[in-house]
Amino acid sequence: MIQTASYTDIGGRPRNEDSVRMSQPCGGLCVVVADGLGGHGGGADASAAAAELICGNWDGAVREDYLSELVQAAHRRVLGMQTTLCSMKTTVTLLAINGMKAAWAHVGDSRIYHFHDGRLVSQTRDHSASQIAVMLGNITEKEIRFHEDRNRVYRALGQDGDLKVDTHFEALKPGKHAFLLCTDGFWEYVVEQEMEKDLNASFSPGDWLEHMRSRLLARVPADNDNNTAAAVWVDMA
Repeated sequence: MIQTASYTDIGGRPRNEDSVRMSQPCGGLCVVVADGLGGHGGGADASAAAAELICGNWDGAVREDYLSELVQAAHRRVLGMQTTLCSMKTTVTLLAINGMKAAWAHVGDSRIYHFHDGRLVSQTRDHSASQIAVMLGNITEKEIRFHEDRNRVYRALGQDGDLKVDTHFEALKPGKHAFLLCTDGFWEYVVEQEMEKDLNASFSPGDWLEHMRSRLLARVPADNDNNTAAAVWVDMA
């Protein structure tokens, strides 16, 4: 059984450049969360185009190479929308589930978290300057949220040159699985231990999101970024 919930919020910005989309063909589920890069112009158009292309074309397959192809197609779509005055770009996170299989793909610093039986088991690694600082041992994982270069993303749909897409496949074990896809405007204000705690205190994906959003709203400044998240629960019992 699959349950879902999602939201997107403009935050304290003049325009919401995040997008979230879901589709459920062939008895499966495809979820996309994308964050348009505001400094390049056209971020809202870029994120919406990427999310719509991926969800609109997903055929139910749960393969890493196929998800990468969908993201590459979205990348080409964004490139085709660019002009000399607007070099629009966007991050993307993509989750596909069908039967007892799940696969995900991501580009940029929007994240995918995977929980199994109430415990965090994996999360994606950002394509950002601050993530590199973690890998070099200059800062800790917790310090990413406050690092001066946390908004410097080195991979995005619409970039020049080849795009590398990170992917992962997983055969879902028996038990309760939960997935959280979110933009940096969300995860910067809700730490992983809190995500796990709120998951175990919630009765639905929507309730889980509301618990975490309450934390976010209590912490954000007046000019906070757009924030978007999608929650997916899968019961494999």
